[in-house]
Amino acid sequence: MERNLIRFDRIYRRKGGKMGMGFNVRWGWLKAMYIFTIIHAGGSGLGIILIPSIMGSFFAWPSQDPIVFGICGSVWVAFGLLSILGFRSPLKFSPILLLQLAYKVLWLIGVFFPFLIAGKFPAHATGYVVFFVIYIIGDLIAIPFSYVFGKQSDR
Repeated sequence: MERNLIRFDRIYRRKGGKMGMGFNVRWGWLKAMYIFTIIHAGGSGLGIILIPSIMGSFFAWPSQDPIVFGICGSVWVAFGLLSILGFRSPLKFSPILLLQLAYKVLWLIGVFFPFLIAGKFPAHATGYVVFFVIYIIGDLIAIPFSYVFGKQSDR
């Protein structure tokens, strides 16, 4: 596992920067999460926007409010598009993965668990849970938290 970690401060110093503390970055995981987001979130979002009825019937989703459904699709496409930029500049766009992690955890806590506890969780939403858990695990591994929350100057 250690060989997969690259010391960010060494790379930064080679480029002329001066950084006091190092950041472990799992470059492979970071890029893999961007690719996963481009394909899954971007593709699903495009499907929701362009062919909502086909997506709904394919995944056996109940009838949706087209405005709310469109908002969901638009947000997912935005995640996909921003992940293209993240693939090119992984550290700069890592807050995108952090936002993705936050909303998925909040959904599990605020939506999934209450429905599950009440015994009212619909079977058609099981796929969401599976993909959200995969994203959460991947994001927790990939996000360089020491970099994102480290002391940095905007100057």
